[in-house]
Amino acid sequence: MSERAAPFYCPYCGEEDLRPSEAGHGAWECADCNRAFRLSFLGLLASGIARASASPSHEGGDGGADGS
Repeated sequence: MSERAAPFYCPYCGEEDLRPSEAGHGAWECADCNRAFRLSFLGLLASGIARASASPSHEGGDGGADGS
C-alpha cells in the first residue's frame, strides 16, 4: 500500500515550506507563517452519489420536453 499524499502548500499563507510535525499522523508545520495544521480524511459522502445519479435522469427529461 502506498503512503498518503503530502500537502503542496500551506492552507493559511500559501507557501510551500512544509514539514511533517511531531504532533502525530497528518500534522504539518509551515516554516513561513509558523503555523501548524492537521489534515485528515473524514469519509465518503453518500449524498454525493445520489446527486450524481439524479442529474443525468433530470437532464434527460428536459431534453425530451424540448424535442416535442
